[in-house]
Parts: sequence; C-alpha cells; structure tokens
Amino acid sequence: MSSILVKNEAKLGLKLVAPAVGIIALLVIYPILFNIYLSFFDVQLNGEKTFVGLENYSDLLGNPRYYHSIGVSIVYLIGTVAGTTLLGLGAAILMNQEFRFRNLARGLILLPYFAPVISVVFGWQFIFDPVNGIYNHVVVDVLQLTNTRENLIGDPDSALFVVIVFDIWKHFPIAYLLFLAKLQSVPKDLYEAAAIDGQNAWGRFWHVTLPELRFVIATVVLLRVIWNLNRFEDVYLLAPNVETLPIFTYYQAFAGLVDQGAAAAISVIQLLVLVGLIWLYVRKVLKW
Repeated sequence: MSSILVKNEAKLGLKLVAPAVGIIALLVIYPILFNIYLSFFDVQLNGEKTFVGLENYSDLLGNPRYYHSIGVSIVYLIGTVAGTTLLGLGAAILMNQEFRFRNLARGLILLPYFAPVISVVFGWQFIFDPVNGIYNHVVVDVLQLTNTRENLIGDPDSALFVVIVFDIWKHFPIAYLLFLAKLQSVPKDLYEAAAIDGQNAWGRFWHVTLPELRFVIATVVLLRVIWNLNRFEDVYLLAPNVETLPIFTYYQAFAGLVDQGAAAAISVIQLLVLVGLIWLYVRKVLKW
C-alpha cells in the first residue's frame, strides 16, 4: 500500500507542477532555443531566412561597434556594481544606528527603487537639460564654474557617467535592504568584545562587520552584475546613445540596417556569459 501511495503522490506532484513547467517552457525555454536557431540564419524583414552557419558570429567578431559596446558595458558594470554596493553598505551601516526618525529615514531610502522608471527618467532628463536644466543653472549661473552650458546626456561619454550615477541612485536600496537585514542579525557581543580588545570604529568594521557581510556582499555583487548585464530600459530611456550590449543588440535587431541574425548571435554569446555567472553564483555563493 505504501508504494502505491508514493506513486499516487508522485503523479499528483507532477500534475501540480505541470502548469508552471509549461509556462516556463513557453515563456523562457522556447524563446532561448528559437534565438539560438535564428543566430545561424540571415533573417529578412519579410520573414525569409537563409542558413549562413557561423557567419553571423564571425561577422560579429569583426565588428568594431561590438567591441565598443563590450567596453561600454564593462565600464557601466564596474561603475554601477561598485557604486551600488558601496552606497548600499554605507546606508545600511548608517540606518543600523539608533537616532530619531530612523524608521522614517529607512522608508524614504526605498523611494528611488519603487518609483516608476519612466517618471524618474524624465526628472533626470530635466535636471541635465542644456537650456533649462538644474545642473547647468547651478554650475553656470549660481557657482559660475564655467560659461558654457553642456548637454551631458547628448554626449555619449558624459552620458555614460550620467547613466551610471542614475543606476546607482535607482538601485542601491535593494543592496541596502540586504545589508541591513544581515547587520541586524550580527550579535552585539562581537562588537563589545572587539571594543574591549581596543578596536576603534574602523577596526570593528574591518574585523566584525565585513566578515559577517562577506556572503551578502558576494551575493549583491554577482546579482548586480547579472542584472546590469541585461539592463535595457533604464539606459535606453535616459540616454539611448550609450551603447551597452543590450542597446547594441536592440539597434542590430530593430533599427537602421536590421540584422536580426546578428542580434540573435549577440544574445547567444551574452546568454553564455550569464550562464557562467549564474553557475558561479550557485556554486561559490549559494554553495549548492
């Protein structure tokens, strides 16, 4: 009877998870497989496809814009991941201290993360508007640091800096939440013992706080790299002239000389990089 019961429970389990598996296969697995399939074809706008083998990949490796987008993506990843991690850590340490209106401050810190992307992007575009923007008004009219108004978002080099700052401001609250949750679980006895040993505030941070946060820091860094490698809407809405890999892929697939086969090849290479990062996260951070 027990074996029959186990088999019935197994069948019931399969029936329960079947809808979820079907949805995942339809929305995730099928697009990935179809994208890999397209990467071996020359795809026309009318839907016709011509098999070209690895030609899309070889053409891609000889495209200077592809390497430029990789360089821009690396700068974007380093700036946003480092900035998000450091700002989130600093905010968490500050919000872990006792002071008046701490709960209110903790709530206000979360506002950038939950604010709609499109609305805050318009706000940032107004700040850096070359004619009426707040940035140029302060720099030119108030502080008089220069006589020339600059279009920071219009210049790809300075726009990359603006996009990095925007991403740090928009997404550091998630790192802050993870760090704060861990800090609240650190035993206060460790800090008292370190103080008795003569450790100052920096020593207590280095020998107590940092070791306790090592796992969370690794998690935040890897997750931010994975997320930002795929980041599209923030960058494209604020400064579409900043060609990170997702923006470059979009232009290849839908703008100018449309080449969806090449765009598919870019996506496949990016997928392989993401799979490697996810594997690193699972094995080294989660230790599965």
